[in-house]
Amino acid sequence: MHCAFPRTPLRLRRPRSLAGQLFAMQVLLVTVVVAGCAVFAYASAGRQAKETARRQTTAVTTAVADSPAVVAAVRGADPTAALQPYTERLRRDAGVDFVVVMAPDGTRWTHPEPDAIGRTYLGHTGRALHGETFAETHLGVLGPSVRVIAPVRDPAHGDRVVALVSSGITIATISEQLRNQVLALLGVAAAALALGGLGTYVINARLRRHTHGMNAAELSRMHEYHQAALHAVREGLLMLDGGRRVSLINDGARELLGVTGVAVGRPVAELGLPAPLATALTAPGPLRDALHLTDERVLVVNSAPVSGGEHRGSVITLRDHTELQALSGELDSVRGFAEALRSQAHEAANRLHTVVSLIELGRADEAVEFATAELELAQALTDQVVGAVAEPVLAALLLGKAAQANEHGAELVLTADSRIDDGLLPPDLPARDLVTVLGNLIDNALDAAAPDATSGAAPPGAPDGPADPPKVTVTARSDGGELLLRVADNGPGVPEESAAEIFRRGWSSKPPTAGAPGRGRGLGLALVQQAVRRNGGTVALDRAPDGGARFTVRLPLRTTDGDTP
Repeated sequence: MHCAFPRTPLRLRRPRSLAGQLFAMQVLLVTVVVAGCAVFAYASAGRQAKETARRQTTAVTTAVADSPAVVAAVRGADPTAALQPYTERLRRDAGVDFVVVMAPDGTRWTHPEPDAIGRTYLGHTGRALHGETFAETHLGVLGPSVRVIAPVRDPAHGDRVVALVSSGITIATISEQLRNQVLALLGVAAAALALGGLGTYVINARLRRHTHGMNAAELSRMHEYHQAALHAVREGLLMLDGGRRVSLINDGARELLGVTGVAVGRPVAELGLPAPLATALTAPGPLRDALHLTDERVLVVNSAPVSGGEHRGSVITLRDHTELQALSGELDSVRGFAEALRSQAHEAANRLHTVVSLIELGRADEAVEFATAELELAQALTDQVVGAVAEPVLAALLLGKAAQANEHGAELVLTADSRIDDGLLPPDLPARDLVTVLGNLIDNALDAAAPDATSGAAPPGAPDGPADPPKVTVTARSDGGELLLRVADNGPGVPEESAAEIFRRGWSSKPPTAGAPGRGRGLGLALVQQAVRRNGGTVALDRAPDGGARFTVRLPLRTTDGDTP
């Protein structure tokens, strides 16, 4: 019978963080480098110790071989008695393990161990007998040693070799010296390893804080999500570093700002943006729902500084407000039309009551005359606009603005030379742009001609009131292959010092509204300039004959083939 035991699920171990992996790799690398250096230093120290021993013994051997006292002792009857004290004293002073003076046949005359005196030297002497000084490593009475053998020459007998000298240092002594060096080397290596490990730990602790303990796979996956999110977000996202250079820009921001080519690393001033927008993007403080214009769009800009004890940059979001702004303008126009219709309905009710009252008083002829005069006046304006402007969008706009002007106590006049036939406007000239241009110019003229009625206060520097009744004159006609739109008023005009700034977003002669000072002000003329430039036209400002401001817009009447009609 088989017993089934429940299998304990294995707990998957989370991969080590990137900082931990780097720490382990760096510690291993430091260990390998230090160990390699230690092995190299050990081998080098061994070779150097043997070379040092050879040089030391060479110096001692040649010094003894060239000593006249040694030659004199060799000539004597008892060389051992004369040379043994000398060689022992020299051995201790020179730091070698033995100094042996021997006969040409190898019989020792001196040795550190007295028992070895008189015995045959253990080593090679043939080369020395031929007058050569040489070194070798050989096993002797004291053990293996590095030794040097040199001949002793007698000048009195024609430099004949009369004796041999050998001095050496045992391998045990060299090993002891090497051991001491190795211990010092190991201490240095341990210190280097400790310092390297400590430095690596400090660096990786900082890296761990910046990577939040994530491993390489998590960082790679987060980067992929980050890139996917940047490309998926329809809003524009722009990140600037502390030097006002672009550090990140997504596809939405490129499209909204019209940026092409490489943008990352470039200063905002080099992106070719309008000056007010570039200034807003590089402002150190936060922005909230600020409206700015490019050549093609109306943007809502929000920015927040990235701070960590110092200004490190900004995070900026961009939203396309173009369609909404156009719809808002149309809504304002519809609201104005509705207000004008309400006023006209109220006025019509008053006139109807007047007609009814005249009939009740038995004055039917006067009632008919009063009603007919009112109808003829309203019909005359309609016939003039419809007869001159066959384009339905512009005709409806002019009729609505005329009613709005009448509501504000102003007069809107269409000049006698105005004429736009049906089909004159090319298909590539959007009707919405025409409404934006002409509607904002008329609204601006009404604000200037009748400021008390439209905004509640006259613009700064204006007189107490115009000498003539408020009047706005509109001209709409074709002129030399161009559409000419001209709007003039009899208001106070635009001061010369403000003429260059009037199309800049934010410029306005209106006083701030309560609760939202400056919000939404100064956008109409900026939208006019944007729409005109978008369609390849021009807009100019000069002084009207009656002293007010006159705006002249010229738009090319292109056909679909690119030819003017």
